[in-house]
Amino acid sequence: MSKALVLLAASLFACAGALAGTQQAQQRGKLQAGVRYVVPEYKAGMKFRTPETLDQALLEDVARRLRVPLATLRAEPGSETRLLDHGRADIVLAPVAQAGAPRGHTVIHTGYVSAPMAIMRTDTDIKSWEQLRGRKVCVSEGGVHVGTLASRYGALEMVYRAPADALIAVRVGECDATVHDSALLEELVKYPEWKKFSARLPAGARTPLAFIVPAADRNSAAVLRQVVQEWNADGTLDKQMKKAVRDIAFEVYLDQTAPDCH
Repeated sequence: MSKALVLLAASLFACAGALAGTQQAQQRGKLQAGVRYVVPEYKAGMKFRTPETLDQALLEDVARRLRVPLATLRAEPGSETRLLDHGRADIVLAPVAQAGAPRGHTVIHTGYVSAPMAIMRTDTDIKSWEQLRGRKVCVSEGGVHVGTLASRYGALEMVYRAPADALIAVRVGECDATVHDSALLEELVKYPEWKKFSARLPAGARTPLAFIVPAADRNSAAVLRQVVQEWNADGTLDKQMKKAVRDIAFEVYLDQTAPDCH
């Protein structure tokens, strides 16, 4: 290969490499985003289920603003930045530690904070998190708190497909408690039909939900900061959370085939 061709190839590679994150997504025609839990594709005949977190809904909003479809990839807890470093994801949306950004990356906080909260029958004898030891606790796939209840408190975690299934399980007596995000449960127990299941354990440690991009990708950071600013201005996070709760409550109403436990 001639020297001129080598220089041309290097120049083209450098230009291609300069595109990253949201710019690359727009050029590709698809936003590839890393998330802790990839929502299973809906297929005909399946019961529709609202996922545990707002991740999917928020990323769909970002993709809509970029005018491209969304594709999600599994970002392993503790290794969320690997997808970015290997060029597989344009952005990552994940719970992050309060300590700050992973080295070499920028974190843009969404304003949503995840905290574990438990609800139970009002006549429960469980009064503290420590009393979950040896007790059955319903959780749902994709929940930030899955695994922590067993390791921290010795609870017997019963993992269900989605929040609606875990909530049905606690209503019919399959579990002693169910644990989900505090924002979701605080809203749910306002519904009259949840009065008998409104006993609760206080919310635990708070974990912010944030976008992660490479530190060098200033364009994506600016785009996402603008998106978050608009979300905060029009109450998007609160609206999305309340919509999710309404949908979950309706799914429970439709699918609970056994009576509440007595």
